[in-house]
Amino acid sequence: METAKPVAVRVNEVPVRARPSVYPPNLHARIQGREKRALGDFFGLKNFGVNLTRLPPGSASSFRHAHALQDEFIYVVQGTPVLHTDAGRLVLTPGMCAGFPAGTGDAHTLLNEGTEDVIYLEVGDRTDGDSVTYPDDDLAAQCVGGVWVFSHKDGTPF
Repeated sequence: METAKPVAVRVNEVPVRARPSVYPPNLHARIQGREKRALGDFFGLKNFGVNLTRLPPGSASSFRHAHALQDEFIYVVQGTPVLHTDAGRLVLTPGMCAGFPAGTGDAHTLLNEGTEDVIYLEVGDRTDGDSVTYPDDDLAAQCVGGVWVFSHKDGTPF
């Protein structure tokens, strides 16, 4: 008999995601040390993802990026990440949140420039066919059948 999933758990009962990133392996240095607990996956959520993410000092949440089709939302639990968007840089504090509507082209990332861990909750939908632009890097991404495919901006694959 299969054991039923619990209805509720403490977040530390959800394992840290084994794969550090969906980025090509040669690009992992920028997000070195980042840990995600895929809370939505743990409960079998299909329409949107929820991650509890930890950024150690010196790490970034991602390459600065903008989604064409997917909305994103973050809520800061601990620490003081720097939100870097097209509008500039803003220090966030616990209890602050930010949203990134799809299709605006406003690229964003979180940077931990402090001396303590940053912990934040991120929520995003899972729209197949989404594409992502990275204005600061020679990188592009497309979600095909639920899998992210990365290339250089000229279309050359990684």
